[in-house]
Amino acid sequence: MRIKIILIAFILRVALLLSLTSCSAYTPLFVDADGHLIPGSIATMETVSIGGIPQSIWFRGVDTQKPVVILLHGGPGISESALFRHYDAALEQHFLMVYWEQRGAGRSYHSDISRDSMSIDQFERDLDQIVDLVKQRFGKNKVILLAHSWGTVLGTIYAYEHPEKVAAYVGVAQIANFSEGERHSYEWALAQATVRDNSVAIADLQAMSPQPHSVDDELTKGKWVEKFGGVFHQDISTWKLIQAALSTDETNLVDLMKFGQGNRFSLESLRPEYAKVDLTRYRSFKVPIVFFLGRHDWHIPSVLAERYFKIIDTPCKRLVWFEESAHNPPFEEPEKFIQVMLDEILPLATEPISTSVYR
Repeated sequence: MRIKIILIAFILRVALLLSLTSCSAYTPLFVDADGHLIPGSIATMETVSIGGIPQSIWFRGVDTQKPVVILLHGGPGISESALFRHYDAALEQHFLMVYWEQRGAGRSYHSDISRDSMSIDQFERDLDQIVDLVKQRFGKNKVILLAHSWGTVLGTIYAYEHPEKVAAYVGVAQIANFSEGERHSYEWALAQATVRDNSVAIADLQAMSPQPHSVDDELTKGKWVEKFGGVFHQDISTWKLIQAALSTDETNLVDLMKFGQGNRFSLESLRPEYAKVDLTRYRSFKVPIVFFLGRHDWHIPSVLAERYFKIIDTPCKRLVWFEESAHNPPFEEPEKFIQVMLDEILPLATEPISTSVYR
């Protein structure tokens, strides 16, 4: 009985805390040294009807005349808006950043979302609506797509199908062939478990041989890939990223709750489709294609992304290695990530495209 009372008290405290914080998230304005609002800046968190459901979008930039970057976060179902705000906020000085929480993720997760609507085609339609909204609202001709992990599926297809709307595509931890990548990731984790004589990991991984077959398998494999350094190469972890997100003004415990709900919902809804994705059939592009790859990434194996990069045909393509990163260059090497965005991506939005390949 005492345990039950303690548990009930704990749940009530959490519920109270959630109720107190549910409306406290905000995004700070851009102000000068005297505290005055900087003219031409934008800092808003909005809910917009996209694809027939309310979706969360944050707009942040010191100058709305700057080139637009639309963030396509990973997951599926993992909003990374707060993480980019924590680690890479300096981008907002040079770009108009659009942080989109995809349907089923973050505050775009709603319990009544139809699973039938969770398809890559629907996400592409959502993205197209957002691109058009941004173009019209801010008077832009094209946007930059900055995609991470799962987001590279959406970004690659969109850049291929809508080159007239895309100034440049940036794929961070780029997916190539998902099934092949999952098998490589699994084999690497099993090899690491064997070398380390980790009997628990070996048992977990061998149980799903020859590779993951379900969401639970995928999460278990991912746990061991992270444990062995294939997700983070730096002194960082999933828990530290959660702490970093919660430290921002835009995020509170409501977002933590929605994170868990949205991630599982999105994985279960989309895995039957994304597990079959093969982006290597998209080879000829009319826009600049840039890959940012972590040298130690075995979550989405960077060796396969490099192979994909080699067969892409486009007027301009560049590959940048992050030697001290695994799956998360924006959070493992944020200073380099920001600098490369300024050196390599900003010119693509402001200068004529020339044929080049950076290795």
